[in-house]
Amino acid sequence: MTVCGIDLGTQSCKLVVYDYEKKKVIAQSQAPIDMIAENDGTREQKVEWYEVALKICFDKIDKASKKSIAAIGVSGHQHSFVPLDERGKAVYNVKLWCDTSTAAECEELTKMAGGEKKLIGQTGLPMRPGYTAPKVQWLKNHKPKAFARLRHVILPHNYINFLLSGEYSAEYGDASGTALFDVRERKWSSQVCKYISPELESWLPPLIASGDAAGKVSAAAAALYGIPEGALLASGGGDNMMSAIGTGTVRDGFLTMSLGTSGTFFGFSKKPVIDPSGNLAAFCSSSGGWLPLLCTMNCTVASEEFRGLFGLDVKAFDAEAARAPIGANGVVVLPFFNGERTPNLPNGRASVNGITAANFKRENLARAALESAIFGMRIGLEGFNTLGFKAREIRLTGGGSKSPLWQSIAANVMNLPVRVPSGGEAAAMGGAIQALWRLLRKSSKESGDKKPSIEDLADEHVVLQGDTLKPDKKDAAAYDKAYAEYSRYLGAVSPLYK
Repeated sequence: MTVCGIDLGTQSCKLVVYDYEKKKVIAQSQAPIDMIAENDGTREQKVEWYEVALKICFDKIDKASKKSIAAIGVSGHQHSFVPLDERGKAVYNVKLWCDTSTAAECEELTKMAGGEKKLIGQTGLPMRPGYTAPKVQWLKNHKPKAFARLRHVILPHNYINFLLSGEYSAEYGDASGTALFDVRERKWSSQVCKYISPELESWLPPLIASGDAAGKVSAAAAALYGIPEGALLASGGGDNMMSAIGTGTVRDGFLTMSLGTSGTFFGFSKKPVIDPSGNLAAFCSSSGGWLPLLCTMNCTVASEEFRGLFGLDVKAFDAEAARAPIGANGVVVLPFFNGERTPNLPNGRASVNGITAANFKRENLARAALESAIFGMRIGLEGFNTLGFKAREIRLTGGGSKSPLWQSIAANVMNLPVRVPSGGEAAAMGGAIQALWRLLRKSSKESGDKKPSIEDLADEHVVLQGDTLKPDKKDAAAYDKAYAEYSRYLGAVSPLYK
């Protein structure tokens, strides 16, 4: 018997089948997903692409592995708005988390609420272009005919659950990233919904707790994908919430740093963590608590852009960067190639600062590009510290986590121990562990045994590679100075992009 984790990412759909008795992934697959990008910040996809990608992923798995699946957990990119009509058909494209074309709608909704402070008081979140609420308002403002047909407002992971079960639902973690949800009370915010439409709350799916079921695999889905009819469907969650489970960030004080195209930095808390500045998003977890989170839109972007410019592969680029000292001899990269979410600079642009005739060298540019990703995350750590969150350890995941140099930079910039989970699919693995949690909760209810905890399951099934990487006192002090220089340039140029 196995469990299945599905991760609907921005660029691809990934699937793992996990034998929880042998503690081994026995099958995995992935399929690419395209994106519509326009110069005004538009970033969109079509729901049909999700359907095709999911079918490809299941078709790549052998029949025996598929037939062994007893439960499924789904991860999906947060905030993206899937607009459906009463029959479950899309009325428009999916507007993505990285879409920055809704800045005007953010201002509009903030004004309706009486200002950002009042919004944070109502939901725990300010309005940001990444969130779902301004995307719904955008549809109302720019596509009124499509908005008139709108009857279901859901997120990507909810849509995959719908394809598998035919049922609509939402859980607290992913729902908390919509800016339509009260993170303190764990319910939809009637007041914010009314700013957009008096009917909006009725278009949102029923809420379920993270350990509950989102339904069962339908006969139609079983026939289409070759999986067992009646297999349990866990609640699922946003990709960051599932990555938290997949990296073991399910206890107070643990943090996960994800180094991908976008960067996320989040920690588990047993109580709500509300940041008045709005830099840390006040999300719920998908394991029963809360998950304060910082998101940057340009994490590995700078290193990829410079690597392409220099014509180097990843290892060669890291070797080049390793030749430069901490702080890159005064070269500072502000990596806002795609605008930025934190700090809130949707019109931001990338820049290279501090160049002189003496330091304008390839190794310094490479080092500064790598450092910029982690400096962006440190903004979040400072927020955590200010709010009284006691950080203990960072779990590093994402493509950048494979780089020993980036691991070292992360440990020293943050001045915290770093561990790297084995395997590269934290979100899909989180989905599998959540599916196992749901499966064992069901069986314990039937048998009368003690319910399993998500903490114990994460301890048992999240494998960490190598030893703990501890910060070096001297290097951490040097990075304090380099980060101060980064902050100085950031403060100077930010007014240009407000």
